[in-house]
Amino acid sequence: MTASDLAQRQLDAYNAHDLEAFVACYAEDVLVLAGDQVQGKGHDYLRERYTPQFTARSCRADLLNRVEQGEWVVDHEHAFGTARGEVKLLVAYHVADGAIDRVIFMF
Repeated sequence: MTASDLAQRQLDAYNAHDLEAFVACYAEDVLVLAGDQVQGKGHDYLRERYTPQFTARSCRADLLNRVEQGEWVVDHEHAFGTARGEVKLLVAYHVADGAIDRVIFMF
């Protein structure tokens, strides 16, 4: 599986509101950042952050563009129903050992 394949798998799980499939794309100790600010770490953080949106089935993201370079994938997304409302953003995923171990949201 390529880094792009994994990024697409997590996006598909996000849009399907499938929390366990979504979390399974990430390393146990995944680091989540907004810009250079740490937002959280690990599967428990992901579950806490995304459970309300997935339960409400309020979120979805449309992929506008994707670039892959080695272990990095950068998606340009148009997201709806997020904690920040409707936003366009860049999301950078770093993949190692078959899982996303770092994700950086850039608003």
